[in-house]
Amino acid sequence: MSTAYLDRAQLPDAVEPLKDLVVQLAQQLQAVREQADAQMANLAQQLAALRHRMFGRSSEVLHVGQTELWVDTVELPVPPETRERVGEHHRRRRGRPAIDPSLPRVRVEHDLSEQEKAQFTRVQRIGEEVSETIEYTPAKLLVLQHARLKYRCEDDQGSSTVRTASAITSPLPRSNAGPGLLAHVLVAKYLDHNPLARQERGFARLGFAAPRQTLCDWTLDGCELLARLMPPLKAHVLASPVILTDDTTLAMQAARGSGAGKTITARLWCYLAGGHKRDAAGQWQPVAPAALYDFTTDRSGAHPRRMLAGWKGWLQADDYAGYHSLFKGGDVIHSACWAHARRRYMEVVKTAPPGAPPGVAHEALRFIGEMYHIEREIAESDPDQKRLQRQRRSRPLLADFHQWLLGHVAALLPQSALGKAVAYTLSNWPALTAFLDEGMLAVDNNASERAMRPIALSRKNWLFAGSERGGHAAAVALSLIETAKLNGVEPYAYLKDVFSRINDCRLSQLEQLLPMHWKPA
Repeated sequence: MSTAYLDRAQLPDAVEPLKDLVVQLAQQLQAVREQADAQMANLAQQLAALRHRMFGRSSEVLHVGQTELWVDTVELPVPPETRERVGEHHRRRRGRPAIDPSLPRVRVEHDLSEQEKAQFTRVQRIGEEVSETIEYTPAKLLVLQHARLKYRCEDDQGSSTVRTASAITSPLPRSNAGPGLLAHVLVAKYLDHNPLARQERGFARLGFAAPRQTLCDWTLDGCELLARLMPPLKAHVLASPVILTDDTTLAMQAARGSGAGKTITARLWCYLAGGHKRDAAGQWQPVAPAALYDFTTDRSGAHPRRMLAGWKGWLQADDYAGYHSLFKGGDVIHSACWAHARRRYMEVVKTAPPGAPPGVAHEALRFIGEMYHIEREIAESDPDQKRLQRQRRSRPLLADFHQWLLGHVAALLPQSALGKAVAYTLSNWPALTAFLDEGMLAVDNNASERAMRPIALSRKNWLFAGSERGGHAAAVALSLIETAKLNGVEPYAYLKDVFSRINDCRLSQLEQLLPMHWKPA
């Protein structure tokens, strides 16, 4: 009998069939209630997630009420204590920390005045008391006058000519900007995220009128000169066995005719060199870190295929569909990011109602947290030792986690946040567990995500790229500055020296100007 509409005349008179009908209707009502409750919970979670994105904290650290989920006690980092020796023991030193001894010192002597000395019959110096203050010297501009000496030269036959000494006064043709000034403009914009408009005002305070358009020309021309280093930098990245990649958005001003204030969404991609190689003695050595940025006007999968054409190795990346064609041939192996998977469960935990008991997302975080605990313990091991420890400790843990996920996935709504988190983990399981068989792989792609931070900070300040030329200039500057930072090289000193040498450098020697090989002239 259909239950869509019940007519009294259609109800059975017998008691037993009527009981069966009541039970059937109760079961259907319970199923409808469960489905409605699940949908309400899903909508509530979506609303909480929206509120959290708009008003909540962005940290992925669990709040205090959730610390019981972790096996180990979480220790918050504290500033190191400065201690001094007193007798046979040490005690905490009071007051301000000492000033860095590597900073230059200027001695300023303070003596008694002649009037004060005249009050006594005899004044004898017996010592001094020294205290230190930190002073700031404002930046200054210096004009270098390049005097090219001229000579009247005669040969043995008595014929004469005039010769003038040659000099390259600026790295850029028809420009009066020196290497240090060009380096400062690039570092201020792409490292300190200082827009050219602010730099213009700063130069004005120093007495130098530098129009914004002039600064823009210096930036574009300087980055196009530095672009000579991009082929050897790309060759270095492609020579590494592991590449970590990620991308982010960057607004670009639309072409003329599109309307005032119109921008399009462009992309900046980053490719980080990673992994290890064996040296001549057979010992594992980490690949010199390098960051290669690529600017594109869209997010087509053709761009990573172009950048990684012919490369073989492990690609640590998210589950972006544009990478999938790279994995079909088997030369490029996908290693997924556990931070991406963990973040999905973290979103569920963050948006849970206050005081709610731990649920499936909390248990998933416990599994992932234990895996990261193992990684912290073996962080200093070589790739061979890491692989052995992962096989012995992490593989059984993740096998249990996988079985646990399979047991819960059927009871979750596919479109709920938790259902999507579990589905993402299961669908990417082979790539998420690739690190178990290769010790040089990391468990996540956080290194490339950190390489995206300068872009996020910059676009909050200089907002957008003015053109494709400006986007490519940003990619060049970010590549060299971030690579310098990764190799412990001071970016300003590096760029200033490279600007002064790159015009005289042969193509075969450009590799020596990369930050990982650079030595000051």
